[in-house]
Parts: sequence; C-alpha cells; structure tokens
Amino acid sequence: MQPTDQTSDDPVWIDYADFGERFVTHAVTEERIMAAVSGMAGRGMTIGPFSVGPVGLAGFVAKGKVGQPAVLRRGPDVTFEVTVPISLSVQVLLGGKKLRLEAVVEIDLTLHARTADPVLIIIEVPPITARDVSFVLRAQAIESAWEWLLDPIAGVVQREVVNRVNAMLADRQARRGRVFDVEAMIDGVRSEHVTKTTFDWIGYDEFGHRFFSRIVTKDRVFDVVERIAGRPIEIGPLRTGPRNSVTVTVRGAVRVPQLADRTGDVVSFDLTLPVSLDITVDVLKANRYRADLEVPLVLTARAADPLLVVIDVPPPDSKDIRLEFKADGMRAATLGALAGIKKQILAQVAGVVRDELADGSGRTIDVAARIDGVA
Repeated sequence: MQPTDQTSDDPVWIDYADFGERFVTHAVTEERIMAAVSGMAGRGMTIGPFSVGPVGLAGFVAKGKVGQPAVLRRGPDVTFEVTVPISLSVQVLLGGKKLRLEAVVEIDLTLHARTADPVLIIIEVPPITARDVSFVLRAQAIESAWEWLLDPIAGVVQREVVNRVNAMLADRQARRGRVFDVEAMIDGVRSEHVTKTTFDWIGYDEFGHRFFSRIVTKDRVFDVVERIAGRPIEIGPLRTGPRNSVTVTVRGAVRVPQLADRTGDVVSFDLTLPVSLDITVDVLKANRYRADLEVPLVLTARAADPLLVVIDVPPPDSKDIRLEFKADGMRAATLGALAGIKKQILAQVAGVVRDELADGSGRTIDVAARIDGVA
C-alpha cells in the first residue's frame, strides 16, 4: 500500500472502529455483490424425469436456465436482497398425451457482508429454503383432467430448485468469489483463507483495529520514511559572533532512518532521523567540525474522514534533538563561538525537518480510491 497524492491540510480524525465500518460499507457494493453471484447466470437446469400422481400415473421433465440476478442494497447494515430468476419449460406426459407448461421461478436471497479473522470480508449467503422460492406455472389452456397435476409438479420443482441452487452456492469456486482477504490483496499474494468453509467472525469495529495493526506495519511505514534518507541539509553561510565576524557553513544529509514499534491502543512508531553534518566555522581561518544529530519523532497511524489512513507526525522541537560535536584540531575544539553555533544548527535542522513534514501527501493513503481501483 503506497501513499497517494491525497492531501489533508486539517484532517477530521475518526477512530479505528468507525474506519472498519466505513471500509466494509464502501468496499461491498452492488457491483461486487453482482460479481459474487453472477456465476449462476446462464447455468442450465434439468429437473426430472419425475413421476407424480397415483402409482406414477403421470411424468414430467423440466428444463431451463438461471437468469441474471438483480441486487438491491437494504438497511443500515451491509445487507443485500438478491433475486435470482429461473425460466423452465415443463413437459408433462399423461396417458400418452403431452402438455407443455412454462414455469417462472424467482429465488430471494439475503446476502450479508461479514468480517472475519484476520482481515477478511465474507459475503455470507444462508442456504435457501422452499419459502425463498416463488413458483408460477403458466399454460395457454388446460383441460380440467390435467389440473390435479399442477400442485404435485410445483412441489417437486420447488424442492429440486432449492437443492440445485444451494449446490450452486456451495460450489467451491462460488465460495471463493465471496471471500475477500484484504491483507493478501494488499500484499499481492494468494490467500490461504479463500477455501475455508468456517470462519472466526469479528465485528466491523474489530475489523478496523485489525486493518491498522496488520496492514499499517513497520515494514510498510519504513518504505515511506526511508525516502527521507539522503535528503541534503545545507545551512548558511550564517554570520554570528561579535560584530558578525564568524561565518558558519553547514553541509550534510539525513542518513537511513531507524524505526521501532511502540506499544499502545493505536498503531505508532518511534522514528529516529540520524543526520550527519560537516560544519565550517571561519574565524580568521577555517575551523572544521563533524556533527552527528538524532531527531526523534513519533509516527501515529490515524484514520481520517472519509476513508483515509494518515501517518501523523508532530514536528520536532529543537530542544529534543541530540547533537554531538567532534572538532578537527585543538583550536576548533576551544572556539568560543561554539555554543551559539550549536543553537543555530539545532534550530535550522528542526526547521528543515518541519518543512519536510509539512506536505502530508506522502503519508496519506486514500483507501476509498484504492478500493475503487480494485476490479
């Protein structure tokens, strides 16, 4: 997960639990639900031949196919009503005579988006029952001698449709299409969870906490802050000392940052920016110093409105920066202007780091845009 160009001058913070609910609500759309059940569309269905009536007096066979499902979002929870149409042509044989009927079948499914350990979104489809199947038999004209067959035929067809649709929903490939492993998708690896049939369910709020603890990892954050390494720092020439008689020039760069996990309820890290500087203090002659600084920062992974992940970094204070001077030669070590130079250098380095942190685009991830970009 890499940063985007999304910026937020004044983020509106939300908690991890709210982020989890927003994530699932945004990710599980009508289009994704349609994709999860569209594999049923066009599949053929044959029912029978079956015998009905006393001692199998009559027989029938029904053939047809599943139509395109229709999806409707319902309720504040991430719940969808899905209607699956099935068209069947029914041929009935009684006493050597044939009767053709058309059956119009509609199946009502209720799909729930649930979250599971570790960072999974599951489109749950409960098995359907006969109550979920509406069934209408149509015929242009029918003799009274045939009417007694309609109810038995409808009962058999309804039962068989339930069995076949449940088998389609339980199909391994169909189940895989309803399991979304967010962590695996971000890592670009194959998920080990998509073939599971049982899950450890968690709430949307816990999903939000899991997202930050498992997705906003030390390695991913380091990939962002490592870009600071090599950032040049140039200060001066500065005029200081009595009558501004001292000229100070500083040249250096940020070295590879050091990052460590912090403990707590929020995902945060201790970041140390090591800085190496070569300092030249010109008082009648050039006096050279080597300075090693450590700039301590605290990085906190925060959730922001509407669906952003922001690595929040308060700017450093110059008094928190650790600095060690090494002088090149005795005269440089005893230079009286050194104390004032230190203060200026600390202030200048703190300013450079603050400027670097002022643009938050490199530390802001628009999660909604990433979700929308996933086919």
